[in-house]
Amino acid sequence: MTYLKSWEEFEKAAERLYMQDPMKARCCMKYTHNKGGLSLKMTDDVVCLQYKTEIVQDLKKMEKFINNLMRHMASKDQ
Repeated sequence: MTYLKSWEEFEKAAERLYMQDPMKARCCMKYTHNKGGLSLKMTDDVVCLQYKTEIVQDLKKMEKFINNLMRHMASKDQ
């Protein structure tokens, strides 16, 4: 389990992971108050993708990503 260095790399890989098998994919978000950091983990029990940041702009990108995942989960197109 290694952390991906760029947000764009994580976002593309995580969306691909979700689209491969939506029923197995899980997403976990963890906030660390002391450091003001947020870590995001996406896994399907075979592949584990992680991203950690303390940058406010990345937090906004994470919020948009989670909203996009929720839209995919709620759609009937699958």
